[in-house]
Amino acid sequence: MLEDKTQKIDFNDEVTGLIYGFVFDENRPPRRVTSGQILDEYHQHKNASGFIWLHINLNHAAAEKWLKKQFSVESFFFDEIRNGSHSTRIESQDNVLFAVLNDANFQPDSSGEETATLWLYCCTGLVITARHKPLRLIERLFRKLEYLSPGTPSALLVHLLEEQEEVLEQIVRQANQYVDQVEERLLSGHVKKNRTRLGRMRRQLLRFQRLLAPEPAALFRLMNRPPRWLNAEVVADLRQFAEEFTVVLNDLVGLTERIRLLQEEISSSQMEQNNRTLYVLTVITVLALPINIIAGFFGMNVGGIPLASNPHGFMLLVLVVVVFTVIAGWFALRKKDDD
Repeated sequence: MLEDKTQKIDFNDEVTGLIYGFVFDENRPPRRVTSGQILDEYHQHKNASGFIWLHINLNHAAAEKWLKKQFSVESFFFDEIRNGSHSTRIESQDNVLFAVLNDANFQPDSSGEETATLWLYCCTGLVITARHKPLRLIERLFRKLEYLSPGTPSALLVHLLEEQEEVLEQIVRQANQYVDQVEERLLSGHVKKNRTRLGRMRRQLLRFQRLLAPEPAALFRLMNRPPRWLNAEVVADLRQFAEEFTVVLNDLVGLTERIRLLQEEISSSQMEQNNRTLYVLTVITVLALPINIIAGFFGMNVGGIPLASNPHGFMLLVLVVVVFTVIAGWFALRKKDDD
């Protein structure tokens, strides 16, 4: 299920690029609103409890202008988006919490898009998430909103991070199952095919690792100097999340190392098979050498060819060839017998 398929048809939403709009009040389930209703709700929540969450499709040209005009969003947020900032980070700027999160799409047998980036703008009473491509973590959070009901913008951020961690854990589990299957098929004769898939999967996981590795360090830096509106309970949740996310990243690093070792084992097995094939070809060449040499001598159109007038010349020549072939075979196979 993609985000756009769940959105109700609304002309204003299409113009502004609004995908989801939610109002969160204390002790009440979240209410979904359109872009025409969201402005009144936002002005009502400026000096009251609760907050507004806007999920924006950046592919709409009017989205940036609408956010700047109606919600006074800082320009640095759009500068970061235009600069193509995809490296995961979370930081505080002018009492605004800014984050770049990445959603990973693991498909070992596909060469399609692997990641999607989410830019987040969080301040008192307002949360804005913006993307170019649909994200699974948003879809997962959307399905859980009815019973999660985050009471503050920072609590919504924590839930987003938890969904990101669950997506990464699912990728690690799926990749582990795939690697287990490759190990079981290692001696089945499909080495080349498995090796290609393992290489593609390892490249995907390394890319996920590069994108997501800075996140725990960014969280620890944020917790050292959190915004004033970030309460202690959320800081504790973020600290716990950073520790758990570090464990998942370590599992991802261990998995990529396991794939590397498996690739080396497959390469070694393939090299050993190639060596055996070359050895067999070498033995055949050595055994055929005496026959080729003798046939070359007796095929010359010159006088004085031995055994030409001997009635038993053919059998004598066969005997000579057999003797030389046995000697050549003994020399060719002696090293293998010694090993």
